[in-house]
Amino acid sequence: MCGVGGYVGAGSQEALDAMVRLLAHRGPDASGTWSGRDIGLAHTRLAILDLSPLANQPMADDGSLRVTFNGEIYNFRELRDELRAAGYDFRTRSDTEVLLHGYRHWGEAMVTRLRGMFSLALWDDARRRLFLARDRLGIKPLYLARRGD
Repeated sequence: MCGVGGYVGAGSQEALDAMVRLLAHRGPDASGTWSGRDIGLAHTRLAILDLSPLANQPMADDGSLRVTFNGEIYNFRELRDELRAAGYDFRTRSDTEVLLHGYRHWGEAMVTRLRGMFSLALWDDARRRLFLARDRLGIKPLYLARRGD
């Protein structure tokens, strides 16, 4: 179980820190935040698959993609093997990193390849787009709120 939060538009580091505090019970092993221009992501982590700090979130690829994710991708090993064969290198043994390389390789269609329970927020800085997705059954729900403008 992990906790995920964030904002698009007006926000602050203080808001991200407050999200981490509110979600601390969902992920006692690590927490992290990241913010860019008009975007912020927060994450609390329960470490299960890869205990190394390299697997902490929000996770970045080469800097243009960031992801924060809750859940488990059951077929991530098969997807990782396929992505390795396509030339992608991996720093971790986590399913989270598969999301980054999978999005870069397959785009939004990546989610059709995922088997598991998940909700994710992926920031694509090159396109200035936030991609949100959840598993088909909503086992890991995704809530979106619009505040003001």
